[in-house]
Amino acid sequence: MRETGGTVFWIKTTFKDDALKNWSTYFDMVKPEQGAKRVAALTANSKGHELWASLDVHPDDVIVEKNRFSAFIQGSSNLAEVLREHGLDTVVVTGTVTNVCCESTARDAMMLNFKTIMVTDANAAVTDEDHNASLCAFYLTFGDIMSTSTLVTCLERNARRNFAAAE
Repeated sequence: MRETGGTVFWIKTTFKDDALKNWSTYFDMVKPEQGAKRVAALTANSKGHELWASLDVHPDDVIVEKNRFSAFIQGSSNLAEVLREHGLDTVVVTGTVTNVCCESTARDAMMLNFKTIMVTDANAAVTDEDHNASLCAFYLTFGDIMSTSTLVTCLERNARRNFAAAE
């Protein structure tokens, strides 16, 4: 992504106390111990809130905090504004969990007029069935899906085209 001129955004789910009130439906649906586990894991400065240590985070990358499954749903984050400030119109979604946060974010990105791609081998769900069903549902209406190797080929091709056009 970086080598072809793209910007890397890291999205971190962050629990804030107001979620118990303004997202009470979620916390009412899950068992109290599940809710408590989520709160403990996703509170700022907790171990679970950290980006995975082996991820290749660079100083120029952008880190955005969200407080819902979708990074784009109203009130979750300022991601749409940040992307537009960077002049970006395309979103490439990778991460976990394919059929929860990733698909929610990807669908909402498309509905906010971003071209959206889910990377088939760079998303993960609890089961292969959940993962594949999510990708299929997304592809049918909301955007494109492609493997990492296909994405890299497209990024490199487009970078060469833009470079040639600028000469």
